[in-house]
Amino acid sequence: MLRTAGRRLTLLVLGTVLLGGCAGQQVLNAFTPQRGLEKAINLSYGDHPRQRLDIYSPADANDAPVVVFFYGGSWREGSKDLYEFVAQALTSRGFVAVVPDYRVYPDVRFPAFVEDAASAVAQTRQVVHRYGGDPDKLFVMGHSAGAHLAAMLATDGRYLQAVGGSRAWLRGLIGLSGPYDFTPIKDAQIRAVFGPESEHEKAQPVNFVDGQVPPTLLLHGENDNVVYANNSRDLAQRIAEEGGRPTLVIYPKMSHQKMIAVFAAPLRGLSDAVDKVASFIREQARKPRPAAGPAPAATRPAVSSDYSFETRPIDDEDPRPAETRPEPVEP
Repeated sequence: MLRTAGRRLTLLVLGTVLLGGCAGQQVLNAFTPQRGLEKAINLSYGDHPRQRLDIYSPADANDAPVVVFFYGGSWREGSKDLYEFVAQALTSRGFVAVVPDYRVYPDVRFPAFVEDAASAVAQTRQVVHRYGGDPDKLFVMGHSAGAHLAAMLATDGRYLQAVGGSRAWLRGLIGLSGPYDFTPIKDAQIRAVFGPESEHEKAQPVNFVDGQVPPTLLLHGENDNVVYANNSRDLAQRIAEEGGRPTLVIYPKMSHQKMIAVFAAPLRGLSDAVDKVASFIREQARKPRPAAGPAPAATRPAVSSDYSFETRPIDDEDPRPAETRPEPVEP
């Protein structure tokens, strides 16, 4: 009886989320456990009202890895207040989570929101030790448009340099269903966000990949009809070509909305996404920083590609895992 009731609750929550909009995220927040969750709300990293961030810490945090999470919203909308469920997923694994707001269209166009992302990271490094985080174990993570912001910081070093830092600040990049290679831009609303066509190539993370991209984990759903999975394949391929070791995970039946929804407490049993993110953060946080410069050409690795599974595939007809791999890069 309890198992049936739990299944019905999960289906109800998932169905609400997949309808999209703020209501779904508010439902996920409503089911977010609060025990052991400490918050510092609306810390400023600039003068604009949207240049604010929230910091979430486990109650016993001490030199914990730090994850700055950028939410999506087509660079036009969104609020940090709607993503407490993501922060709690991270704090439940022992990490300090930072969720910034950032300026969006039509108030600004590219690259202003990427500049805000860099400023939020810089401010996080300055203050996170007060909240139990280790600024030397800092990761950037995002979903959808937020994954684009994170990837721009990890690939184009100019943004962090402009705030007094560098990509050496970053222990890793985690991208969930992100657009990294989306030219030509055909959608009129997205074209407006990125301005003249001459600017569009400057907004593609794949165009800036070099040997200095931090360790990268990319998760994407093959069933994503909003941002196609080839965005993640293309970025992983470029990073590998430059000597990096990206990990690419393609979920055969994961949708765009479900990718972020499975970070909510009542839906985590639907996917191993949170486990993969947590394992990646722990692994990279333990490692010493790598020496600067790309790997020698003779030892450049191919993409590390891994199929995934959904442990209780409630909305999948076939629970068996399927494997999707990019073409290997020749050493």
